[in-house]
Amino acid sequence: MQTEARVGVVVEGGQRALNSAHGGVAVNGTARKLAQQQKSLHQQSQIGTVPQLLAGGIAGALSKTCTAPLARLTILLQVQGMHSDVATLKKASIWREASRIIGEEGFRAFWKGNLVTIAHRLPYSSVSFYSYERYKNLLHLVPGLESHRRNTSVDLGIHFVAGGLAGLTAASATYPLDLVRTRLAAQTNVIYYRGIGHALQTIVQEEGILGLYKGLGATLLGVGPSIAISFSVYETLRSSWQSQRPNDSTVLVSLSCGSLSGIASSTEKQKQDEGAPYSGEPTLPSRLSKVRGVLFESTFPLDLVRRRMQLEGAGGRARVYTTGLFGTFRHITQTEGLRGLYRGILPEYYKVVPGVGICFMTYETLKNAFIGYRCP
Repeated sequence: MQTEARVGVVVEGGQRALNSAHGGVAVNGTARKLAQQQKSLHQQSQIGTVPQLLAGGIAGALSKTCTAPLARLTILLQVQGMHSDVATLKKASIWREASRIIGEEGFRAFWKGNLVTIAHRLPYSSVSFYSYERYKNLLHLVPGLESHRRNTSVDLGIHFVAGGLAGLTAASATYPLDLVRTRLAAQTNVIYYRGIGHALQTIVQEEGILGLYKGLGATLLGVGPSIAISFSVYETLRSSWQSQRPNDSTVLVSLSCGSLSGIASSTEKQKQDEGAPYSGEPTLPSRLSKVRGVLFESTFPLDLVRRRMQLEGAGGRARVYTTGLFGTFRHITQTEGLRGLYRGILPEYYKVVPGVGICFMTYETLKNAFIGYRCP
């Protein structure tokens, strides 16, 4: 889809150059440029399975490592309401929690649990990116869609569905590691789990094999639409960018589009403020970015509930929530108010832009680096 779209743009640009050329130099230059870009696009489709899995895994691991301090702050703030008194909850803030970590645990504690984060993110991102490409290719083969590959609405629908399915696939396949990551990151002064292996063994012994899947339902409810929107926004923004500026660096394009796909923005309002003509209708990237922002705010409570359910029974503590997903929502709103569902949203919001941007940038960069490396 992306290949055909970009080739179409180049062909149209080449045709205009041919029509307006004043000599053979312009004709030859345009044809040579077209041939080079077609060759480059063909090469990008030749990346093997193993290199693609490596690119996705490394991209996810690097992104999570760069944003690990904000991720740990998010987790600690999210779970404060489980065993904290009212006075402690009223004093909770990003800066107070960050100061406590530095004072009591040291600066390196911001990366506590990062090893299991990498262990989780490598397979998660590998499966996510790889399955997204596979689902996208399968959807392009659906009867009736093959003849609409250049239709923006059809492409958007394919990216959305493929992204959602990829998110569900990756989350289900790697969920036990996600649960262990949460429990290790949530430990403060008292260390109950000594590492990944010890945590997995202890959880199975004390809570059974199903203990490794606590909160899976809330995870799938949130990750499906979230990943679907991220891929849709990224692909749409990248296509729009490359159609207007085909010679820009891949690193710049993927970093910028990836960052924008992670947060809401209103491009039309900015254009109006800068004096550009306002059409009255928001652009498709603008609409998608707004939807991404609304989705982030609406699914964050699911993420908070997921974290708390993952910590149920951890360290031998008594269970707090015993009535399932909806009962947990009700318990939090009754004891902490609606505000309790959004504890930790600020550090999570701050890490979205760099996290998603770094992930997509690294993935695209490694894919280009792996071109020509074929693995059966």
